[in-house]
Amino acid sequence: MSVPLDYAHPEGDRIGLSMVRLPATGRKIGSLVINFGGPGASGVDTLMQSKDVVSPAVREHFDVVSFDPRGVGGSSPVHCMKPLDLDAYFTLDPTPDTEEEVKRQEKWDKEFAKSCAKRSGKKLLAHVGTVDAARDMDVIRAALGDQKLTYLGFSYGTYLGSLYADMYPNRVRAMVLDGAEDPAQDTDDFVRDQDRGFALATKSFLRNCFKTKDCPFEKHSVKAAVKRLDRLYDRADRAPLRNEYDARQVTEAVVRSAVEYSMYQTATWPRLRKALAEAFKGDGTKLLLLADESNGRRPNGRYDNSFEALMAINCVDHPESPCPFWPVKGSRMPKKVQAKGAPPIVVVGTTRDPATPYKEAQALARQLEHGVLLTNDADGHTGYRRGSSCLDSKIDAYLLTAKAPRPATCKPDKKPGKTHEADTATRVSA
Repeated sequence: MSVPLDYAHPEGDRIGLSMVRLPATGRKIGSLVINFGGPGASGVDTLMQSKDVVSPAVREHFDVVSFDPRGVGGSSPVHCMKPLDLDAYFTLDPTPDTEEEVKRQEKWDKEFAKSCAKRSGKKLLAHVGTVDAARDMDVIRAALGDQKLTYLGFSYGTYLGSLYADMYPNRVRAMVLDGAEDPAQDTDDFVRDQDRGFALATKSFLRNCFKTKDCPFEKHSVKAAVKRLDRLYDRADRAPLRNEYDARQVTEAVVRSAVEYSMYQTATWPRLRKALAEAFKGDGTKLLLLADESNGRRPNGRYDNSFEALMAINCVDHPESPCPFWPVKGSRMPKKVQAKGAPPIVVVGTTRDPATPYKEAQALARQLEHGVLLTNDADGHTGYRRGSSCLDSKIDAYLLTAKAPRPATCKPDKKPGKTHEADTATRVSA
């Protein structure tokens, strides 16, 4: 679908949006538009790979639609560095403690921004922000023939959805914001809260680990295990771990990326246990492969553009984030959203969510004129279709009827069912 590059000049340049539709299996109510998060994740690819992202009842009555936001995937994608340069960029020390390391980070940040301007152009980079994406979503709604939008947004998708509801409150039918971000929060506070969220999730992973036969931590104490993880980070900071896969270095950045990536889904915890067992012996190969998944690196050595798009969108929306050398000016986006005049909007918060801490869902639900908070007392990032029939049934009923549930707290089933694969990117690069 074609949309204006700059909505202030709709007669000017246009860009194409890549979309995918999974037709309703029965009597159709309308379309359900989904954003899986990011920013930078391809909605087209994710829906193609995860057709069970919604329940059979919702599939029956809705065309399930997703799209690549501008700058992402197949929608005029942002491109920056070549694969070998990205390989090096992802090994940079996340905790620089010498002047040389600080200068190296600055050098690469400048090179990253320069390559984005060269390969993508300033005109595109200036118009990949979330406000423009929200305008695109209203064009999508109209093109689908729906008078009002039915929407399901995960993680960053909650930010996109809340801005849409604030801009077009009278065009919302039903909206679920799962793994919610607080739009009013500044980037520094978001990063601090996210750090605490990952620390909480890591402790939950460790407690679970102690119950398994293959747990690599000899002392079944959270405090002792956290110290051992810290020693692993320090070891990789001093000298890269061994890598049996290719010639890349398994640095501290790679180790941290692998561990943080594994906190998004409890289904990844068994792989992390095995990777850490080998890493404690000096072999970082399995950690590297986990980090590759986090960074969008494919087995052939090429990357999708998820990280580059994440940076480009963040630097427009949140120029106070790591964008000091960005080639175009952004405008600080955090603000309270109220969506005055919109119907009740359901906000989902997971209590031990590493990427979007529970307090953010609480804050967003309070800001919205008619926000309804559903609490998912569980581990992992986001809640819908992750093993709680209590939560799923409330969301399904709301999507089907547009009648909001009362605020409630749900827990995972004792024998959780099949869960969907959600993206792991967040609005601030971890």
